[in-house]
Amino acid sequence: MGHEVEKAAICKGHSIIATIDEASDWFSKKEDIGQGDVVIDFSLPHTASDNTFHALSSGLPIVIGTTGWKPDYQLIEKLCLGNKVGFILGANFSIGMNILFSVQKQLARLTAKVGGYRPSVTETHHIHKKDAPSGTAIHLANDLLSAYPSMDKWVNEHTDDPTCLPIISYREGEVPGTHITTFTSVDDIITLKHEALGRSGLANGAVLAAEWIIGKTGIHSFEEVLGL
Repeated sequence: MGHEVEKAAICKGHSIIATIDEASDWFSKKEDIGQGDVVIDFSLPHTASDNTFHALSSGLPIVIGTTGWKPDYQLIEKLCLGNKVGFILGANFSIGMNILFSVQKQLARLTAKVGGYRPSVTETHHIHKKDAPSGTAIHLANDLLSAYPSMDKWVNEHTDDPTCLPIISYREGEVPGTHITTFTSVDDIITLKHEALGRSGLANGAVLAAEWIIGKTGIHSFEEVLGL
């Protein structure tokens, strides 16, 4: 993803001041990093937390596209306020995916109100993806759980338990990312699908978020960036 973000940033007229490949780079490249305006992170779950800490402590806002980790929001909020910078964590920085998030919320509310529908989420990604289910699938599932009070949790497997929301994960070839939400009743099936054609959508969205977060303080969402 780093190369895609760099390409997207340069296409929009921005410059890459420094790249962080390992923890020590925060110290060895401190002078270069200090000339930057914002940090974009698409790393790994075990490094995202440290990168967030270093960026915010350095007075730089950060946009996080890494999923599969649990942010310490209390610490992040403290760092944001103390250094007057902003933080954005996105389950998915694709503009199209975020439109689907919004549409799914409306559809979930309507199907839950009418009754008789059972939602489920399916996600397919390339074989190199470390986490399962994807952060996007978890985001979709949590929104569904908010609309369906009869369901109290999601599980990463097929299930007939009416209190559980199934998320089915597949890892195949080099699939960039496909997410499907299905609402099934005895009479019909309603399907929402988002299929990424590559990684450029994530990179373009992350750069858009990076442009937006400069000059803002606190924790924000990509939905705020898009006005959704």
